[in-house]
Amino acid sequence: MSDELILHHYDASPFSEKVRLMFGIKGLGWRSVIQPVIMPKPDLIPLTGGYRRIPVLQIGADVYCDSQVILAEIERRFPNPPVARGADWAVNLWADRIWFQASVAVIFGEIGASIPKEFADDREKLSGRPFDVNAMKAAAPIMRAQWRAYAGWMEDGLAGGDFLGGATPSLADVAAWMNVWWTSGAVRNVAEELMAGLPRLTAWRDRVRAIGHGRRSDMTPGEALQAALKATPAAPLASDASDLTVLKLGDPVVVQADDYGRDAIEGVLVALTRDRITLARECGELDVVHVHFPRAGYVLAKR
Repeated sequence: MSDELILHHYDASPFSEKVRLMFGIKGLGWRSVIQPVIMPKPDLIPLTGGYRRIPVLQIGADVYCDSQVILAEIERRFPNPPVARGADWAVNLWADRIWFQASVAVIFGEIGASIPKEFADDREKLSGRPFDVNAMKAAAPIMRAQWRAYAGWMEDGLAGGDFLGGATPSLADVAAWMNVWWTSGAVRNVAEELMAGLPRLTAWRDRVRAIGHGRRSDMTPGEALQAALKATPAAPLASDASDLTVLKLGDPVVVQADDYGRDAIEGVLVALTRDRITLARECGELDVVHVHFPRAGYVLAKR
């Protein structure tokens, strides 16, 4: 079916966990396509035009790159129960970048020496800088203190209810969960130390874990490519008439992340909203797909 939610991910991916939790909160069924942890990713790149980061959400011939735009699209298509409210998107970006970098140092400062060389080499290419285990070990004490400070914010934020959003989970819960889930799974003893004396946070962790991931069923990468081949992209969203760029719909453009994994994705601009960039791309046998990116955290330029 062209409206199936197809998540390209791998089970240990922290950013994918955000999406899986969102499926659980919404009670959604979805198809799981497991992609490699490292390059090459021959069944993903044809869909994205070169974007290699995980997760990617596919709905027919529409491809959503980056968890930010994925969560926004799930919220748009499935508004009940509502998840994104208040300043949640700002919390999401903070958790994605500032807290996540603390988690990276805490985790790999602890287990970096056991990481396979192929993984380290891949992440060096992805980030554009050395995968320096010794540097992460040196930074770990500082980042542990920062991580605990963020956990303390969570503890305070949970004073008013079971979740950061109050009685029900919000996008802030989804965003924060990624770091708690990843750290707890990768270095459990360290995570317990970092959350010691924070009873509301540890109870919240149990509540969020119990939400689950919705209804997951497996799909092969080949089946996902066939789903794109048989589908037509949905009509683009209305563009922002007050957008500050000089770009016009129909312009050839290039999009890339501004932090890491800066692969340049080329296409034709078909929509430009306040929070989203949509490109049309011809992908060989896949014909035309629409590839969607967030505005926040991405650079758009004329090609």
